Amino acid sequence: MVSELSVIALTLVAAFVASVAQFVFKRQLKAFPFNLKGILATFSNKAILLGLLLYFISFLLYLFALHEAPIISFVYPIFASTFIFVLLISKYYLHEPIGWYRLAGMLLIFAGIVVVSLTF
Repeated sequence: MVSELSVIALTLVAAFVASVAQFVFKRQLKAFPFNLKGILATFSNKAILLGLLLYFISFLLYLFALHEAPIISFVYPIFASTFIFVLLISKYYLHEPIGWYRLAGMLLIFAGIVVVSLTF
C-alpha cells in the first residue's frame, strides 16, 4: 500500500491528464461537423487519438489510485480537481473569461478537496 500523499498525488496527476485530454479535444473538434461523417473523421485525427490516449492513461492512473486507497469516497472527490484544471487551461490556453462566480466555484471545489484530503 502506498502513502496517503501518494494516492492524492496520483489522483491529481490522473485528473490533470484527463483535463489535458479535454483541452486537446476542444482544440480539434472545431474542425469537424457534428454529423456521422464528421464523427467518423475525428477518429482518424492524430490529435483526437492523442486525447483518447491521454484519457486512457488518466483512467489507468485513476484505477491504480482507487486500488491503493482504502475508500472510494476519498479518491473520487479529489478527481474533481479536473474542474479546476479545465478552468485554468481554458483561461490561459483558450483565453476564455472567468467571472467571479466561476472563480468562487473553483475555490469551493478546492476547499472541498482539501477537506476530503484531510479526512483520509
